[in-house]
Amino acid sequence: MGAELIVSVSGIRDNTRDAAIEFSAEMDRRGVPLSLLVAPRLKGKYRLLDDPRTQDWLRTRQAGGDALVLHGYDQADTKRRRAEFAVLPRHEARLRLAAADRVLEQLDLRTRLFAPPRWTASAGALEALPEVGFRLVLGFTSIIDLERNSTQRSWVYGIGDGARAEPWWCRALVSGAARTARRGGVFRLAVSAAQLGRCGPRQAVLDAVDLALVHGAVGATYRWEPCAAGRAA
Repeated sequence: MGAELIVSVSGIRDNTRDAAIEFSAEMDRRGVPLSLLVAPRLKGKYRLLDDPRTQDWLRTRQAGGDALVLHGYDQADTKRRRAEFAVLPRHEARLRLAAADRVLEQLDLRTRLFAPPRWTASAGALEALPEVGFRLVLGFTSIIDLERNSTQRSWVYGIGDGARAEPWWCRALVSGAARTARRGGVFRLAVSAAQLGRCGPRQAVLDAVDLALVHGAVGATYRWEPCAAGRAA
């Protein structure tokens, strides 16, 4: 099986949307679909419900083949230096997941895929996810199919959203792209939309994508297929 390249963008909101739009155009030219990590609420009192332009763009991208992934509920309501779902008990995690699911359903942006902020989910959160209807959870070192109870090992190379953005890490990210693609693995590249507004990180992401493609990787998105006949997310 050939190598796969999965590129995800997080932190999409009113003041980062233009950078995400420009980046998506670059990916379109390369034939690489995106996985768009979406949260109903972000810091700075941002609410996706109050941002129709971003809603419209997300729906357009989804219709064109991009994947939508829930990326938390209210990251603003989280203690400093702690990811939202990192230590939550099952009950609280379920409440937050259900609230986020309702918002995305209201906006016609519902998904069955979940990536916890900073890719970290507690045992309680993992137990709550299938109860709310989620089928795939994306961790820092793995992709977990909750229905099949199976795990695919794969690391995330990230810039922003809690990950590093220093020049040395950008170089390591580019090297990782070539190494993973040559091995025929899954290269998971994650970037926050805020970092796409910076020349250095943005160029590092583009270089990593191009190098992965040169080594034979094929663009893909996070996805889940049902075990039996039925409607997929």
